[in-house]
Amino acid sequence: MVLDPLWLLLALPVAFALGWLASRLEMRQWVREQRDAPKAYFKGLNLLLNEQQDKAIDAFVEAVQDDPHSADLHFALGNLFRRRGEFERAVRVHQHLLQRGDLPGAERERAQHALAQDFMKAGLFDRAEEAFRALEGTLFDTEARLALLTLHERSRDWRAAADVAARLEKSGIGSFAARIAHYWCELAQEADARGDAAAAEAALQRAREAAPAAPRPWVLEGERHLRDGRVAQALHAWDELRARHPLTFPLVAPAYAQAAITAGQRARALELMQALYAQAPDADLLAALRLLDDPARSAQRLLAHLRHQPGLTVAAQVLEVAPSDWAEDTRTRLQGTVARAAQPLQRYRCAACGFEARNYFWQCPGCQGWDTYPTQRIEDL
Repeated sequence: MVLDPLWLLLALPVAFALGWLASRLEMRQWVREQRDAPKAYFKGLNLLLNEQQDKAIDAFVEAVQDDPHSADLHFALGNLFRRRGEFERAVRVHQHLLQRGDLPGAERERAQHALAQDFMKAGLFDRAEEAFRALEGTLFDTEARLALLTLHERSRDWRAAADVAARLEKSGIGSFAARIAHYWCELAQEADARGDAAAAEAALQRAREAAPAAPRPWVLEGERHLRDGRVAQALHAWDELRARHPLTFPLVAPAYAQAAITAGQRARALELMQALYAQAPDADLLAALRLLDDPARSAQRLLAHLRHQPGLTVAAQVLEVAPSDWAEDTRTRLQGTVARAAQPLQRYRCAACGFEARNYFWQCPGCQGWDTYPTQRIEDL
C-alpha cells in the first residue's frame, strides 16, 4: 500500500498538536503536585509552631505520602516522632530513608545520625553504639564520638571511654585530660574492689600522667595507703594534694589529722591546718583542728568562727563543748535540734544542675557532669 504524501502533510500538524497538548497537561499536573506538597509541609510547620504536635504529625504524614521521595519531610517527621517519645516510629522513618537507593551520600549520613539518636533516646545503647560507630570518618564523626563517650560513661566502660576521649583530644576539639583522669580513677577503684592492688596503682599512675593537676588521683592514693596501714605514704600523697590543689584538701582534712596523730606528726599537722584555715576558713578544717589542738583552744576557735561565719554545723560543734554547768538534758536537746536543722546545709550541691548529696561526688549523679561539685558544702558557700 502506497501512502499518499498529502496524508503525511496533514498528519504532522495533528501529531504536533497532540504532543503539545499532552506536555501541557503533564506540566499542569507537575505544577499542581509541587504546589500541594509545600502546602502540606507548611501546614504541618504552622501546626508545630502552634504546639499542636498531633495535628502536625498528621500533616507531615500526608505530605510524605504525597511526596515519598522528599528526604527533608522524612527527617522532619522522624524528629517529631523522637521528640514525642515515639521512638519505634522514628526508627522506622529513618530506616526507610537508609533503604532508599537514590539517597545522596550526605543525606544517608544524616539519616544514620538521626537513627543513632533514635536508639540513644530509646535506651537501646548497644544498637546506638553500633549506629554511631558507622559514622566514623563522616561529617558526623565528632558528634558520634561525643555520643559514644556518653554511652561508655553510662555503661561504666571506663577503658573504652578513655580511648574515645583520647581520640577526641587528638582531633583538637578540646581538652579531655581531666575526664581521662577520672576514667582511670574509676578503673583504679574497680581494681581495688576485686583486690588487684597492682592494677589499681597502675591505673592511678595513668590518671596522674593524663592530668597532673587533677586532685582525685592524689585523694585516692592517700585513701589506699591509709586503708592498707601505710600512714606515712598516705600523708605524703595528701601533702601532694595540698600543694597542687589546696581547695580540695578539706575533703581529706579530718583523715589527714587522724593519720598525722597515728604517725606522731601532730605538731606539724596542726601548723599546716592552722595556715590553711587562716587562708580559707572551712568546717572540715575546723573538724581537723579539733582533733589536733587543745580542747580549750578548739572551743575558742569554734566560737570565733561562729561569730564571723554563723552556721548551724559549727553551732552544733559549739554545743559539744558547752559549759559543764549546763544540764545534760538541755545540752542534748539543743544539740539534737541544731544537728537536725543543719543536715540540709551539710550537703554538696552541683553547680551545673543543683543536685544535692550528702557525699562528695566527682561525677554528678543528676546531670552526669564531671567536677561540677564545689568542695565546700552549701553552708560554707
